[in-house]
Amino acid sequence: MVTKDIITIDGPSGAGKSTIAKMLARKLGYKYLDTGALYRAVAWKAKEEKADIESEESLKKLLKNIVITFENEKVIVNGIDVSSDIRTGEIGELSSRVSAMPVVREGLFSIQREMGLNGKVVIEGRDTGTTIFPESENKFFLDAGLEERAKRRHKELMDKAQTEIALKAVTDDIAKRDTRDSTRESSPLKRTEDMFYIDTSKLTIEQVIEEIIKNLKS
Repeated sequence: MVTKDIITIDGPSGAGKSTIAKMLARKLGYKYLDTGALYRAVAWKAKEEKADIESEESLKKLLKNIVITFENEKVIVNGIDVSSDIRTGEIGELSSRVSAMPVVREGLFSIQREMGLNGKVVIEGRDTGTTIFPESENKFFLDAGLEERAKRRHKELMDKAQTEIALKAVTDDIAKRDTRDSTRESSPLKRTEDMFYIDTSKLTIEQVIEEIIKNLKS
């Protein structure tokens, strides 16, 4: 299988992965796969069904009955467009907890592999270059300082919300998710030696995309 046209982008929350991966895919004429949206979709479904996310059996049952599709950048769960619903702070926190469960990671593994195996895809998340497509020759790790990531996430939430959200609460939430994502037993977030590292703290989106394209193996 040709692995040069599978581009993986990993990194912590707020590093700019989604925006950059989406724009990079458009620029290259590739498909875009947001793995985080899959976990958020599972979290949304768990909330809707009041499922016990600490129970393996409960999650197995939920995964058996969930159908997640991407249509023109919309996220559809069992026929319902949940694109906006899965982007709340509550679902973000819930998805972080859900994604730490091995049964969920195993359940979504084959979906992600299948979506990417046709090639010409930009796939982003926490374990795309380590677990989903470790064979990819174009692996990137985007990062930024905690304060910078918290500011970005705070602005994003404030733009969507009608109520005031404290920056400290957002910072604490991201720090907690960082710890959970990097220490979980199943497919933890980690940077490997074969990933090209980019600190996005002081770079524009265009500069990050330019840096990625410049370092693509063709």
